Amino acid sequence: MAETKPTAAKAASSVQAKQSSNAISWVAPVVCILAGYSIWRFILGASSGFAEPDNSGAWFWPKHHKPIGALNAIYEGGIIVPFLIGLFLMVIVFSIERYLTIRKAMGAGSATDFIRKVQYHLANKNVDAALAECDKQKGSVGNVMKAGLKKYREMITATDVDHEQKVQAIQKEVEEATALELPMLSKNLVFLSTITSLGTLIALLGTVLGMIRSFASLGKEGGGGDAGALAIGISEALYNTALGIGTSSFALIMYNVFTTKIDSITYGIDETSFTLTQSFGSQYK
Repeated sequence: MAETKPTAAKAASSVQAKQSSNAISWVAPVVCILAGYSIWRFILGASSGFAEPDNSGAWFWPKHHKPIGALNAIYEGGIIVPFLIGLFLMVIVFSIERYLTIRKAMGAGSATDFIRKVQYHLANKNVDAALAECDKQKGSVGNVMKAGLKKYREMITATDVDHEQKVQAIQKEVEEATALELPMLSKNLVFLSTITSLGTLIALLGTVLGMIRSFASLGKEGGGGDAGALAIGISEALYNTALGIGTSSFALIMYNVFTTKIDSITYGIDETSFTLTQSFGSQYK
């Protein structure tokens, strides 16, 4: 008796790799740091905002004194401030980018309602109607379900493989589709998680530099010190601390928000695999 080969189960996957550019991951940090310096130097450090502007011609870091407004006072935080502003801008940029991506991945309507509709159509052996629901959903759960349903429909008519191999083929198709969807959801989240810690560390560096300046001023003139230099040093320390804590807190909040949304999508994808394999196992024994 000739051996039967499970050719259908080994058919090429219908899932295609997503083509996406990740230029934002290296362009955004550079642009944000440059923008942070520009804000610090030309807006916060505008000479018109200080009672004693630096007229020495220094361009990169003018030594202005006696800020007029509260924003101008942030300039006295020193050269660490542009990096902290840049990190804050990065949080905003990557939060917007992740929001748009994850919002698209969530698709239209509730994933739970979508899965229930697919289960209903599969219970009535109406695979085409289930595929139509996937086109309406337009999210990651719908994409994974659609890939699985195509293999599901193919396995219904397959005659050269046994039932267990058909179920495995459907499950494999869902796993391949999932492997392509999940990286797209978590991409660039590493920037938010990194900034959560990096913002605090850079702020700590600015705080230390400010305190060094403060103690250096106390050591001048026989220990009497310069009250103005002491105040500037303390301001540098406190402004860096405040900016760093604010940036890290914002990054942590956004990171947790996005990971929560990704977890909900992942749960829907897991439900997809269970739905397809259980439906096929019970409907086409």
